[in-house]
Amino acid sequence: MVRGLDFAIGRGECFGLLGPNGAGKTTTLRCCLGLTDPNAGAITLVGERVPKSAREARVRVGVVPQMDNLDPDFTVVENLRIYGRYFRVPDAMLHERIPRLLEFAGLSSKGTSSIRTLSGGMKRRLTLARALINDPELLILDEPTTGLDPQARHLIWDGLRQLLTQGKTILLTTHFMDEAERLCSRLAVIDHGRMIASDTPRALIAAHVEPEVIEVYGDEARAWADTRGRLLAERLELAGETAFCYARDAAPLLADLAKQTSVRYLHRPANLEDLFIKLTGRELRD
Repeated sequence: MVRGLDFAIGRGECFGLLGPNGAGKTTTLRCCLGLTDPNAGAITLVGERVPKSAREARVRVGVVPQMDNLDPDFTVVENLRIYGRYFRVPDAMLHERIPRLLEFAGLSSKGTSSIRTLSGGMKRRLTLARALINDPELLILDEPTTGLDPQARHLIWDGLRQLLTQGKTILLTTHFMDEAERLCSRLAVIDHGRMIASDTPRALIAAHVEPEVIEVYGDEARAWADTRGRLLAERLELAGETAFCYARDAAPLLADLAKQTSVRYLHRPANLEDLFIKLTGRELRD
């Protein structure tokens, strides 16, 4: 269930929906696409009212679902061709467009390969290429790199950045903080179906999190946190054997830690993960 979400995406930007499992990200996308009818409110997708004109809107949109739904009975090229015909793309245009999309996805040598022979990263890149077969104005991506190794994730990020330079508009959901920070010009944090913050990544961090973070870990980290950390940090959180110390000025914390021999520590600037944890909590979500 989602309640009271309100956002607009400008042409040529990447807007991210960030939230834990079950926050309402996928439900929001389904409402935007007219696949789930909202009980109230108004949705406009590429200038069309949804759900009333959802079919007309979806012709101008490319979608990468959370789970790959490629047809295993066809080859790579056949999957692209069949999907293009679904959008009534002329065969002559498909003949020209498919090689470019295979090159974009790094799959030029895999055109005649069966879907069953592709790795997870290849399938994900093919799903992205398939979403571009109708030359969409807007790309909607539901957790596009979930389950991929770092190399595959970076390949997809590079492709998405390339699309942004070409003027494409992207709406994506993710629970990867580095993905949101690398790709999104603006994002909204949602939890339990509600939007709890929205702005640029840097502005959100500055507004909600102390600028300096020290992670203290080791066998004595909790003891140090209870005796010294809580006195010196503006905010301190414990997670397992790690103490997260947040401060506007980390100098007193660093001076104290330099005297310690039984703990180790990492000093870094605040990031989106710190923001995410502060706004949504550290508890595990199913």
